[in-house]
Amino acid sequence: MDFTNLRKISDEITQISRTYEIFDENSRLNHSNAAKVEFLTTVRYIEPYLTPGASILDIGAGAGEYSLYFAKKGYSVSALELADSNIKAFKSKITSDCPVALTQGNAADLSIYRDSSFDIVLLFGPLYHFHHEADRQKCISEAKRVCKDNGTIFFAFISHDMVVATEMGYNPDFFKSGDYNHQTLRLEDFPFVFFTVDECRKMLCDGGIKIEKEVASDGMSELLAEKINALDEYSYKQYLRYHFYCCEKPELLGRSNHLLFIGTKQTLSP
Repeated sequence: MDFTNLRKISDEITQISRTYEIFDENSRLNHSNAAKVEFLTTVRYIEPYLTPGASILDIGAGAGEYSLYFAKKGYSVSALELADSNIKAFKSKITSDCPVALTQGNAADLSIYRDSSFDIVLLFGPLYHFHHEADRQKCISEAKRVCKDNGTIFFAFISHDMVVATEMGYNPDFFKSGDYNHQTLRLEDFPFVFFTVDECRKMLCDGGIKIEKEVASDGMSELLAEKINALDEYSYKQYLRYHFYCCEKPELLGRSNHLLFIGTKQTLSP
């Protein structure tokens, strides 16, 4: 993709919003069986933490895939999203029997929400975008602030090392022409910001998060998308079973385009 015009935008917030005029978040999680793996895995890990009447805040809610799913289940859902295109797509799907309190805003400023007001906090998009550690830590701090002391926070990241592999599927000449440091193999963090598994761990620990689980949320699904989408119904169900079997294995964690970390607030010793 050509990001020339996007690179010309100096304001990071505007740049983030414009990114979703290029990438269609409205269909990213549902356009194929391979694409659905990330959504199905994430929901599978959120649901055990839900209790009747639980309140959910979806920060960086995209086009509303998770917010609407849980609103339909009867949970109280609030959502915050920055990008105009995502807001438009999200609003078009809100119905009277599927209410979501949707607000347009910045994930690093949750001042419209009270302290300790949500049982579940989802932070699935913002950490893909903030280039500066101070902004990422502000985002994590705000997620902690609005989460109840006994609540749970779910974080999503794009896995640096797997993206290197999947880029070859889009560009066979990636290692000659791709946007990465040819000595260190480090990807250019544009238009998304990428992290290794260890970098994710450190970021959350530095932010006072106790990590409960680490999950390869889509595993090899983007790399194998063509083969997965060609599976019959039985084989696809078996693939999902295989993925769920593998997705917490430490030795396979980095072999996933997206990572899901489940955490709670660290309690400081007196």
